[in-house]
Amino acid sequence: MKWIMEWMQEHASEDNRRGMSRFGINTEDAFGISMDDLRKLAKYDIRKDHGLALQLWDTGKHELRILASLVDEESEVDDDQMEAWVSEFDSWDLCDQVCLNLFWKTGYAYQKAAEWAERDEEFVKRAGFALMAVLAVHDKKGSNKRFLEFLEIIKEQSDDDRNFVKKAANWALRQIGKRNKELNSYAMETAMALMKMESKTAKWIGSDALKELESKEVQRRLDD
Repeated sequence: MKWIMEWMQEHASEDNRRGMSRFGINTEDAFGISMDDLRKLAKYDIRKDHGLALQLWDTGKHELRILASLVDEESEVDDDQMEAWVSEFDSWDLCDQVCLNLFWKTGYAYQKAAEWAERDEEFVKRAGFALMAVLAVHDKKGSNKRFLEFLEIIKEQSDDDRNFVKKAANWALRQIGKRNKELNSYAMETAMALMKMESKTAKWIGSDALKELESKEVQRRLDD
């Protein structure tokens, strides 16, 4: 653990911190380490270690928490840990990285995606939609039925105008619609339904997603 902290301090970059801040990332507890460097550190210098992951998370440091998601063992992650971690998300990139690196691989992923997307806390809600998007891309065995249920949740929760929430809902809708031909059809129906709603946020989510879902590029790929 000590050597990891020393590595972070050696690779810290104020320029990177400023760049992160420009992208809306909370840099209060950040070193300014790139994701490429974090992934290399996790892959080549640290073995999977659940106990270490918990220690890294408890530091409260931004990059150490992302590193925790890279080195944790998904089989060891339980409901309590997921709830504890999601409650401490304080930046969109931390939220997305933990969902991408770890949470979607757990046995609770579909359950938490549905639950969190209906919660009020900004980054908890974003995590729900982020999980939907990541599952749509990476869980090759997931049934269409599960993603159809997600589409209903997206429709129900589409009036949240907070930037980090609405962008994640849009992301989830687009990724579900690019999964296969059947889901593409249902996702486009969802997008068109959103465009008819009174909520400006719902209209934006639907219209922006529809542009990609009905594009020639997406349709060509789904037809292959």
